[in-house]
Amino acid sequence: MWNTKYRAPGEQNICDTWQRVAKAVASVEQDAATWTERFQGLLADFKFLPGGRILAGAGLPRQVTLFNCFAMGLIEDSLDGIFESLREGALTMQQGGGVGYDFSTLRPRGSLARTVGGIASGPVSFMRIWDVTCEVLLSTGSRRGAMMATLRCDHPDVLEFIDSKRDARALSNFNLSVKVTDGLMRAVEKGEDWPLVFPAAQLAENCGEGSVLRDWPGFEKPTECRILKVLPARELWQTLMKATYDVAEPGVLFIDRINRLNNLHYCERIYTTNPCSELPLPPYGACDLGSINLVAFVRAPFAANARLDLEAIEAVVPVAVRFLDDVIDLSRFPLPQQRKQATDTRRIGLGITGLADVMVMLGVRYDSAEGRELVRQLMARICHAAYRASVRLAAEKGCFPRFESEAYLQGRFVSRLPEDIRQAIAGHGMRNSHLLAIAPTGSISLLAGNVSSGLEPVFSWRYRRRIHASGAECRFIEIEDAAYRLWRQKHPGQSLPPAFVTAGDLEPEAHLEMQALIQQFTDNAISKTINVPESLPFEQFENVYRRAWKLGLKGCTTFRPNPVRGAVLMPEMPASHCCDLDREGD
Repeated sequence: MWNTKYRAPGEQNICDTWQRVAKAVASVEQDAATWTERFQGLLADFKFLPGGRILAGAGLPRQVTLFNCFAMGLIEDSLDGIFESLREGALTMQQGGGVGYDFSTLRPRGSLARTVGGIASGPVSFMRIWDVTCEVLLSTGSRRGAMMATLRCDHPDVLEFIDSKRDARALSNFNLSVKVTDGLMRAVEKGEDWPLVFPAAQLAENCGEGSVLRDWPGFEKPTECRILKVLPARELWQTLMKATYDVAEPGVLFIDRINRLNNLHYCERIYTTNPCSELPLPPYGACDLGSINLVAFVRAPFAANARLDLEAIEAVVPVAVRFLDDVIDLSRFPLPQQRKQATDTRRIGLGITGLADVMVMLGVRYDSAEGRELVRQLMARICHAAYRASVRLAAEKGCFPRFESEAYLQGRFVSRLPEDIRQAIAGHGMRNSHLLAIAPTGSISLLAGNVSSGLEPVFSWRYRRRIHASGAECRFIEIEDAAYRLWRQKHPGQSLPPAFVTAGDLEPEAHLEMQALIQQFTDNAISKTINVPESLPFEQFENVYRRAWKLGLKGCTTFRPNPVRGAVLMPEMPASHCCDLDREGD
């Protein structure tokens, strides 16, 4: 993994890579020598894993971005606007960034424009152009690309969007998510009708029957939308659930909750996410990612006195926050709008990886009350340490430009922080608008000895992994999970203890409860795939998404074995809705 993805010319070992990255990131500091040393200490022994773009690009003369992911600007509903958005996406992917687009601004298939009178071909037709563009970029040997496409649940083409990936060959470079509103969820519960609508300002005057006000992308306030079709809310929901059940896509984003919980609720709207969904972002928003490797902080693994060193984790958080904040000033950006958005808000995404392996090493089941209490303590410490670190950085270097103290403190997430942190924010401000995100971390977790990815349970203790070298070239390697490997070394020939549970051993509710718990301490979002057995009845499967909404999640993604996406037990890891481990943004 190091050799194929992150090694720079002349580097002999991983320590050379740490030195290159630490020196580059510290170069934006006044005392660069001190921070080079501290950042090297942070990276040593894989305690902190920067996002893959940082590892691959920092300190090198390449024209690449250090940001893993971007949300692109809103697509203007005109031929010029569509192809300008395509150009921006191509430039971003060329420099190594994954991209997310909301296609809700494009007129539905068959509608007449108010101005030129042309008949629209619809969002899905234009998504195919993006898909081909991404494929062409991949063929040139660029990093494997990833794109997210979202569509509102009340867009007239939502049914076509939902079924657009039933053909395994269609839109293969896209992940899809439907933006589900609270209104739809309530209409489903009550058995009400659901109108499919589009802004009247962009349609011919005689389109549709009746109108409603909607908060639509591209409009500063709720705008009049013409009702083009009405169907039972449960019919739309069942169509969405059936597609997800059959082919693992689309995922679901609870967009109203995403915006309600946005720390920048007072100055921006979020319309889409990055390709793996852990970053809900405004137009041209971006985030640099890095994860604390929890496995590096386990003391006496598998012993009776095994423990997770929470104090040591808490101590590295401020250094990691500073590291990621410096990346903003160091990075190149494909577009000037992306640079402005990043520097105006200074979003970072500090996360975790190796959680499931930690629980195994401590002898705690992933689905136990004891395990959830451990995670509650862990995430509270990381969250609060990160916010305190950002306050101190603000006092030293200044607040992010869009910080407004009173409005920021009224945010729903910030209002739940301990009072001493809120008082510190009021006194000194914040360096970063957002601080925490749980990314999938498949590649960097493998780099660290194949620790479990992000917050995910272990998929399998041993499996074949597909490694992409360059372009279409790939090879398969046999690998085993870090905790499993360590157990076999310490206890050769012994059977696995009860804490060794895989994703397939867990009930969907266990996945949901862990995601909901971690979301309480995460101001961005979480990349998570809930693995369900092929035999799970559709009614139970559909209830997973209803439970996700009721538990307060910002989104939900599942994977059920199917002929299109493959089986759970395969020679290699299966693809999922969130970018598979070869395509994700790290």
